[in-house]
Amino acid sequence: MILVKAGGGEAVNWAGLAADIAEVRANEPVIVVHGAHALRDALAARLGVPVRKVVSPSGVTSVYTDEEALDIFLMAYSGVANKRIVAQFLRCGVEAVGLSGVDGRLWQATAKKDLMVRENGKTKLLRNNLTGRVDRVNAGLLRLLLEGGYVPVISAPAISEEGEIVNTDNDTAAAVLAEQMGIERLVFLFEAPGLLKDPSRPETIVHRIPRGSLDEFMGFAEDRMKKKLLGVKRAFEGGAKEVFFGDGRAERPLKDALAGLGTVIS
Repeated sequence: MILVKAGGGEAVNWAGLAADIAEVRANEPVIVVHGAHALRDALAARLGVPVRKVVSPSGVTSVYTDEEALDIFLMAYSGVANKRIVAQFLRCGVEAVGLSGVDGRLWQATAKKDLMVRENGKTKLLRNNLTGRVDRVNAGLLRLLLEGGYVPVISAPAISEEGEIVNTDNDTAAAVLAEQMGIERLVFLFEAPGLLKDPSRPETIVHRIPRGSLDEFMGFAEDRMKKKLLGVKRAFEGGAKEVFFGDGRAERPLKDALAGLGTVIS
């Protein structure tokens, strides 16, 4: 089984990914987790709702999520993006089912309403943050879909134990999903050739990383890439054997990634 985590940038080639999945799933099941940050930001701008990005004391970037931001998030991720992706897959003959982490308690999270951030050189506490960390996956629901021949296409948000909708980090959620589904191969697709030592220079791609050396590469990671590497570490702790970073803009993004044309971590 393969878990594909596709980023939410504007240039991700969903048609190419759909064609790849149509071929790959003939031999093994596939689960897709997707983002939609570009669509979220565009929709927020159209509606006049600013996206507030914050940085944790450890340097990880995230989005502060209040009620208004969560509404935008729901529209972009589990609404527009998810259904457009499902429709693209269906056009390629892939029987896809779109779900958010809320549906069927697919992603159950522990709510984390207080958030420590660094702003203007100072550390401060933000309250009433509607986020959470996924710690349980409804594996039974996913197995039912896979046994029926479907490809689950999943987006945030998640649901808390109290039944509250919460924003969550897709990369960590994907790692937890892989652990609880026993998935050993994960593919991360985004708008870069792989992990780059210099994000502005594609030729600085790192082609191979031993799993035990991930911490050595944290210094090269910026913004979302840092979250991806943290998600990869969590995936290996949960039993993953191989992780592939690939260019989601490529003509055949999944096939290229599995062929080792990006970054392979094992």
